[in-house]
Amino acid sequence: MDFYSILFWVLSAMAVGSALGVILSRNPVNSVLFLILTFFSISGHYILMNAQFLAVVNIIVYAGAIMVLFLFVIMLMNLNADVEPQKGQLVQLAGVISGGVLFLVILAALRSAKVESMETKSTDIGLIANLGKVLFTRYVLPFEISSVLFLSAMIGAVVIGKKENLPAA
Repeated sequence: MDFYSILFWVLSAMAVGSALGVILSRNPVNSVLFLILTFFSISGHYILMNAQFLAVVNIIVYAGAIMVLFLFVIMLMNLNADVEPQKGQLVQLAGVISGGVLFLVILAALRSAKVESMETKSTDIGLIANLGKVLFTRYVLPFEISSVLFLSAMIGAVVIGKKENLPAA
């Protein structure tokens, strides 16, 4: 086995282990921290696939911004296990059955999947320079239309959120 295969298996074990930590952890703060670790291991897979842009965006957007917001919401909600209602036996049984069915579907999909060698891939597929060339040549019109749409949405949000100065009665 070469270095990339070993790194792939280490990152895969880390991703699966931390995803299990998200599910099995009883503390919501620990679940969020395990989810951040899962995002970092998935970003490592993106780097192995030579998709550096996706790796950086995954770390900045998901592990950075969204998980921090989740952490703040969890801390502000002050979740206590004493106050939380317990799930009934029927709900737990439905969860176990649906999880087992999902597991069987994933096993069936893995059985029919093809394994490709990493050496056959082009080395410049996921580079940011290539993404920029395609984005600003082939897709420049949709890119500019979406930027105008986002600008109008921001202006609309400011106008809607602005308090009107009403005269005092």
